[in-house]
Amino acid sequence: MKLSKRSCVFFIVVVVLAIVAISAAQTKAPAAKAAQTKVENTDPGLRMKWYDQHMAMKAQTPYKDMKWRFIGPDIIGGRCTDVAVPKGSRTVIYIASAVGGLWKTENTGITWECLTDELPTLSSGDIDIAPSDPNIIYYGTGEANIFRASLAGTGIYKSTDAGKIWQPMGLTGTCTIGRIRIHPANPDIVYVAASGHEWTYNPDRGVYKTTDGGKTWQKVLYINEKIGAIDLVMDPKNPEVLIASMWNRIRQRWSDPVPGGEGLFKTVDGGRTWKPLTNGLPPDKSKISRIGLDLCLSKPNVVYAYVDNHMALRMPKEGELDSYLRLRTYPDIVGAEVYRSDDQGETWKKVSPADRMMERFGGTYGWVFGQIRVDPSDDNTVYLMGLGLYKSTDGAKSFKGLSYEGLHGDHHGLWIDPSDSSYIINVNDGGANISYDGGKTWRDFHKGIPSIQFYNVALDMQKPFTVYGSIQDQGTMRGLGVGPLPPATGRRFRGPVVRWEDAPGGEGTHIAIDPTNPNLIYSSQYYGMVRRSERKNDQWENKNIYPKPAQGEPIYRGQWLAPTVLSPHNPSVIYHGFQYVFRSMDKGETWEKISPDLTYNDPQTQGKLPYAINYAALTAIAESPFKFGVIYAGTDDGRVHVTKNGGETWTGITAGLPYNKHVWTIVASKYDPATVYITLIGRHDDDFAAYVFKSADYGKTWMSIAANLPGGPTNVIREDPKKKDVLYCGTDLGVYVTTDGAKTWNYLGSGLPNAAVWDLQIHPRDNMIVIATNGRGMWVIDDASPVQK
Repeated sequence: MKLSKRSCVFFIVVVVLAIVAISAAQTKAPAAKAAQTKVENTDPGLRMKWYDQHMAMKAQTPYKDMKWRFIGPDIIGGRCTDVAVPKGSRTVIYIASAVGGLWKTENTGITWECLTDELPTLSSGDIDIAPSDPNIIYYGTGEANIFRASLAGTGIYKSTDAGKIWQPMGLTGTCTIGRIRIHPANPDIVYVAASGHEWTYNPDRGVYKTTDGGKTWQKVLYINEKIGAIDLVMDPKNPEVLIASMWNRIRQRWSDPVPGGEGLFKTVDGGRTWKPLTNGLPPDKSKISRIGLDLCLSKPNVVYAYVDNHMALRMPKEGELDSYLRLRTYPDIVGAEVYRSDDQGETWKKVSPADRMMERFGGTYGWVFGQIRVDPSDDNTVYLMGLGLYKSTDGAKSFKGLSYEGLHGDHHGLWIDPSDSSYIINVNDGGANISYDGGKTWRDFHKGIPSIQFYNVALDMQKPFTVYGSIQDQGTMRGLGVGPLPPATGRRFRGPVVRWEDAPGGEGTHIAIDPTNPNLIYSSQYYGMVRRSERKNDQWENKNIYPKPAQGEPIYRGQWLAPTVLSPHNPSVIYHGFQYVFRSMDKGETWEKISPDLTYNDPQTQGKLPYAINYAALTAIAESPFKFGVIYAGTDDGRVHVTKNGGETWTGITAGLPYNKHVWTIVASKYDPATVYITLIGRHDDDFAAYVFKSADYGKTWMSIAANLPGGPTNVIREDPKKKDVLYCGTDLGVYVTTDGAKTWNYLGSGLPNAAVWDLQIHPRDNMIVIATNGRGMWVIDDASPVQK
């Protein structure tokens, strides 16, 4: 058929418009988004099946002789959530670390042992020791504080031999445990405050009771699938009387938990019936967040409640920034309030001052804390935990901050010796501390409890080389002098000492090191800021270099871990991600935006300050080592794109990947120009499946390479630098390796606890494998050659 000139022009225009429409669809893809279904809430039984598979593969690995070795840091600790001491003891202490397991000392902290290395999770919610038998311990897994680095638990575990052996006792689907209370005379009667899933609605929350030592459980207080139990107190003289704190603790990827809960409930018949306690407490539940509880053991009618009150007070000063350098457009709040009841909760009276200190006591995230303790022998001595640790000796009418010398901020637990109130133990974001003078002076325990929460690891090319990593609650550190162990000499040798020190960056930081100059590094920081740092004369010279919006342009959306990478073709070229990909050709002096918004940017997934979390932002960027300008980018809302021309055009390559899962790592292969690997995580949907994929055609099609991996989340994948088809995968239970291109996987090494491995690198020169764990610090295998044969 022959077309006229006008018809040809019309036809060309139609084709061009169609191409533009297809390109736009590939970029925004709203229809594809609407058509997909998000997977949530992995069945608890399936999680335990994966754990059993993991333990079998760990026992049968052909790589047992490859030993994992801890390299630190040994000068800091990590977040801990609870502390318990057997009745009458002054030397035996149990410390529950947030995601590093349960630790025990029998010599007041001189030495420590982790009791839970082989459990399905190292995430700790609460611990309680039977008052009638110090050998009986109940351990509730799943940190109930809401943190971006929290991990889900797998229920309740019980030991009858002081922690040597543990038995699973159910409640696997609760994911987080806020409090455990054991009957003072009968250790078979136990109550559990289960706060439930962190990210999704589920019915496995509320107050549970067992009367047969955990063999069976009855849910005795339940509101709905949103409301969990966060705290619980029991009258030691009449254990049928309990008061529970109920809280809507759900968070979303774009929002911290907003206020709203059900408040306090009381039972006088062992949980058969409950009634709400409201007399004297704030009436507007929509403004109330978490409520912490404690009572005086010697006067159990005296109960204190620590209320996180978000009622607005005043707007901030013009231009005022929050702790993450975001403009404060939200009001100051009432903040921390302490209420006292002298009739076991029937009536309450606010006793704490209304001042600036209490307003800022927990920032805008008082729900992270919620811990209050009453001196067992003095109902007027009260400890309150928030950003700081404070003590009152006048019934909470006034508070004084305790010494910060050797004491880290952000406090989550406290034990007071019932026989000597000057002996106290505090747990916080930096570990555990002990005081023998009521908090005037402190001794730390952190060297024995290495519960350090790394997000990532980067390596330089010095000899010996240096490792860098960002750490939740601690900032960025580097370890100098990393090298393999020397050959056996016939005498005991602990290996080279890695010297740790602070490094540029923050808690949520990606580190990029110039391969030609180990003294030049780039570190992304809170929500997308970037800093260039150069080491000169034993000091860091720092310069903020992040791309800034033009006047009138909205503030860019940067993730907590915003990606910053150097081009493998030229270390002066930097790529950095907000919702756009930015490129600098001159070490960050100038920037150009080389992509459109690569996220879904759904308005319904944008939170409101102060609860908003930056969302719909880039989380991973990788450039092909074969060709400059072939760049892959992935987002926290599950989108993946590729450009083959340096950002002139981008193609959506999300099809074939699981919907709306957080992209954690992308690796452009060094062995084939069209091959790319990706890991995604469903942790933010309480989805623990293994999501690891490979494409051999630049992302046009994807194939799952999870094969026989025992569940996930799969946090990281890396190629071996020396042999094709050797891949390493870090999961929340350890490290797996394949030598056949991911047809089959084997557990890698021996000596590593069941720790969450969030990043992994293989040193290209020294052939050492280095991993960053979320909860147990940094580890190495000295020689990767056994898997390279």
